[in-house]
Amino acid sequence: MRASGEMRGSAREEVPGNARVVREYLAYLRVEKGMRPATCEAYGRDLDQFAEQVERRDALLLTAAEADVKDFMARLRGNHVDARSVARKLSCLRGFYRWLLLDKRIAHDPTVTIETPASWKVLPKSLAEGEVAEMLERSAAAAERPETAAGSLGSAEAALALALRDHAILELLYAGGLRVGEIVALGEEDLHLGDARAQVRGKGDKERIVPLGRRAVEALEQYLKHGRPALARAGGLRAGRASRAGLGLRALFLSVRGRALTRQWVWEMVRAASGSGDGRRASPHMLRHSCATHMVEHGADLRSVQRLLGHADIATTQVYTHVAMEHLKRVHREHHPRGKARTVISGQLSVVSEGKGDGVGARG
Repeated sequence: MRASGEMRGSAREEVPGNARVVREYLAYLRVEKGMRPATCEAYGRDLDQFAEQVERRDALLLTAAEADVKDFMARLRGNHVDARSVARKLSCLRGFYRWLLLDKRIAHDPTVTIETPASWKVLPKSLAEGEVAEMLERSAAAAERPETAAGSLGSAEAALALALRDHAILELLYAGGLRVGEIVALGEEDLHLGDARAQVRGKGDKERIVPLGRRAVEALEQYLKHGRPALARAGGLRAGRASRAGLGLRALFLSVRGRALTRQWVWEMVRAASGSGDGRRASPHMLRHSCATHMVEHGADLRSVQRLLGHADIATTQVYTHVAMEHLKRVHREHHPRGKARTVISGQLSVVSEGKGDGVGARG
């Protein structure tokens, strides 16, 4: 009985131990790495989930073994957890145990020999250049004819302001490959349109300079001239003293109430902007992926794309070479003289895949 009681007491003491080390790690991420609160919360949930598993065998996060990590991954797959989520949780554990190792709290990293299976490496989803062009043309047309975006607002000035704002956001997402969190955090002072660039604060509160193309600069100039002032005035009328106290004054992109936009609102706006016709529903991150993919397809080097996107590790950027390779394969099949075989049938040119049929491949 005594041994059983001691075991139960020990198990109860381990839970605060796990909770404490997780809190310390999250504090490290917030203070030293400068990670955003939402990111820290997600990491905390992942670590709590793993802690629950190791506690089942009366263990601590500090004493977890490689088998615990493998069991955790297997349980996630068994519960049909999305492949991206599994990869993210493994990445979280790797960062956590790397921190413990550097802090000399553990002697061995239980994640060091665990490889990410190729099936988990999901290629980023991006839009075709034509799909992006169509979306931006629609938003530009709405900015020129704001009555099409007026909805229930009633005011022509407000409708113009909202249309100009939405078009500027879409152009900026695609031109600079910004994350949605970076968009909502932008301030007026972060724009340097005379130099065609923006100063962006990314993950870890790291700053980078993002160059902007002519279309994005023009959209932002129109928004700053005709859109934002109207939204700021409308917000002042609604919020009264709260607005005069500085509500939303720094944010570049404002809501109709004069407040800074939320991440969720930007997601919904992008989805709505891409929903016309048979086009796919896009997201802000899909526009970011599209920016990088199209640059690589047009010959941009990976280092330049890495700097544009704010990736800490070029290995993160290298995924776009795989996406571009699929595009290159399609172009090769369509245009290379040995990618297709040509046959002449009854005086007409017929194209078939090389190696199929009786045609003789032309040499161009």
